[in-house]
Amino acid sequence: MTRILADLPDDDIKWLDTRAAEQGRSRASVLRDAVAAYKAQAVSSGNKDWILRGAGYWKDRADIGDGVEYQQGIREDRRPYEDI
Repeated sequence: MTRILADLPDDDIKWLDTRAAEQGRSRASVLRDAVAAYKAQAVSSGNKDWILRGAGYWKDRADIGDGVEYQQGIREDRRPYEDI
C-alpha cells in the first residue's frame, strides 16, 4: 500500500470526518472505500457514460433540419467517388 498526500478543501475534510465518525472508521478507510467505489463505477460504465447522456439529445429538435440532407448539401461540390 502506498501513502499519498492530497489537498482537500476544509469543508470536504469536515464532511469526511463526520462520515468516518458515524461509521466508527478512520478518515483513510473512508477514502479508500470511496476510491474503490469510484473505480468500480468507472470500470462498469466502460467510461462511456457521456455517450449514454448524449444519446437522443437532438432527436426532438425541429429547427436544425435533417442531418443527412445537410451532409449531402455541403458535399455537392465534390467529385463523385466513382470518378476518383
